[in-house]
Amino acid sequence: MNAGNYDTEDLIAALATPFAASALAVIRCSGDGSISTVSRCFSEPDLLINADHGRLVHGLFLHPDTSEPLDDVVLGVYRAPGGYTGEDSVEVFCHGSLPGIEAILKALSKAGFRDALPGEFTFRAFLHGKIDLTRAEAVQEIVSSKSGKAHRFALNRLSGALFDRIEQVKQRLADILSILEVQLDYAEDEIGGEVSIPLDQAEEAMEHISQLAQSYRTGRMFHEGASIAFAGKTNAGKSSLFNLFLKEDRSIVSEVHGTTRDYIESWISIEGMPARLFDTAGVRDAFDAVEQEGIRRSLDIVQKSDLVLHVFDGITGMNEQEAQFFQQQLGNPSYLFLWNKADSPHAMEAPEGTIAVSALTAQGFHELEQTVLGRLLGNRAASIEQEQVMIDSLRQKELLDRASDALKMFLKASDEQMPVDILASELHDALDALGQLTGEVTSDDILERIFSGFCVGK
Repeated sequence: MNAGNYDTEDLIAALATPFAASALAVIRCSGDGSISTVSRCFSEPDLLINADHGRLVHGLFLHPDTSEPLDDVVLGVYRAPGGYTGEDSVEVFCHGSLPGIEAILKALSKAGFRDALPGEFTFRAFLHGKIDLTRAEAVQEIVSSKSGKAHRFALNRLSGALFDRIEQVKQRLADILSILEVQLDYAEDEIGGEVSIPLDQAEEAMEHISQLAQSYRTGRMFHEGASIAFAGKTNAGKSSLFNLFLKEDRSIVSEVHGTTRDYIESWISIEGMPARLFDTAGVRDAFDAVEQEGIRRSLDIVQKSDLVLHVFDGITGMNEQEAQFFQQQLGNPSYLFLWNKADSPHAMEAPEGTIAVSALTAQGFHELEQTVLGRLLGNRAASIEQEQVMIDSLRQKELLDRASDALKMFLKASDEQMPVDILASELHDALDALGQLTGEVTSDDILERIFSGFCVGK
């Protein structure tokens, strides 16, 4: 079985660490015969060929034709079915010199290895049964995680937690399906009368699937990060609050109106959830064409953000236009209204529906962080630490929804006393969707789409 351009008969090699000057670099090699092929480039070929699985061998890496020394290396030996890919493989630990890395890669190409495609090592691991598709996706999620919690959630999936949950549900549905198929295969008098269908198990299975599907929004937030934009008129204190979140002076703060003429962005972490924070240009009647363009871009950012922190100047209060906007958006969960400069003796009392804050003293900042987290995560915010399994893949979400819909149809058809073959058909649909989720039944184009998004060397 191949996926697109992945030819599993080839010997493949790729740099698994960044192509940058460093203390060490790792080059992965895999495929049937890879150990003996690498031995052509090694000063101790017999030692490498006879090395047991999991052993390290030290020597010189040589050009396969001229035997010119290229680097002093350590080789990690992995024999099938051990190792990451489930094939014979070698990992070359060399110095992180860019010319040295290039020389080793060229030598491997000369010896018979081709450049690995993105995700090809993980694809081979999937193909040889080392990991299922949920674990394969978790590999890339770990690499691209933007916070400690996102890394932990992905690591939980890599350990098999999601696969185990899906398998438990599949087993329940398979048990129900076996009861239905007995009724399809034998007459009622042959099996001793009507057989009871455990509908409660189907309802429990649907509940488990729905819970996993509902975790997608939270999982996506932790994996991709939320987008949060500051908005409001000039000089309300947006840039000061932006700097407070960052804990550094990133955005210019001045009493001069229109200091921020375009949006500024930076990544932050709010209790482990990554967020992309935008400081936008203050909205006012601007005659400067550059500032007008900055305001236009800022409004576009605001419209696309997951959450908008609209800042009011607590000293000057709201003008008529702001007051009207405040009333219109007060019930909008995508907006939080901040009453800045609350520490000032000249500040007005914060209106109901706003959070009193001070960018100068950090007054109200902890409450603000907690409220932001609650708005982004909804009712899952309080229980995030207890989450056992969470998904962040749209593919997984769509397949879980499909399985849930099939089970809803199954329960509806059972309630309406539809024929057994229709009930069995709905269960087959649910099991097929769950099988695609774990990779038990998945087409080559889907596999290529998943693995091609990986880094080279993974």
